[in-house]
Amino acid sequence: MISVTRENFDINAVIDQIRRPDMGALVTFLGVVRDDGGIEEMELEAYEEVAVKELEAIRDEAFRKFPIGAVEIVHRIGRLRVGENILLIVVGAGHRKEAFDACEYILERIKQSVPIWKKEIRSEGERWVPGESTGDDA
Repeated sequence: MISVTRENFDINAVIDQIRRPDMGALVTFLGVVRDDGGIEEMELEAYEEVAVKELEAIRDEAFRKFPIGAVEIVHRIGRLRVGENILLIVVGAGHRKEAFDACEYILERIKQSVPIWKKEIRSEGERWVPGESTGDDA
């Protein structure tokens, strides 16, 4: 599953989608909105059609680069409060090293190239976060 959604996701349901007997490792990354010195909410916007295609391309790159068996990526958009889920990456592989390496690769590629932008909402005002697509929160 590759998804850009406004809805929250069930982490266990996503993990269960890729669980197979030949996978000895299921590595997950869960990015959440954090209170980074006064953040009340975060707004995430995306060019959704392109974001999905880029996530699919990143998944395909990971399959070519690493001996993995499955990848699931779910990225939320919309207005989110502190503590809410932003990004879930699940990688399944025969062994943990490959799964960890692939998960980290996917995360870094998402931050570099997926057209998803974030705005921090604080009591003193709002600001778009320059630079990375989803930044350090996810």
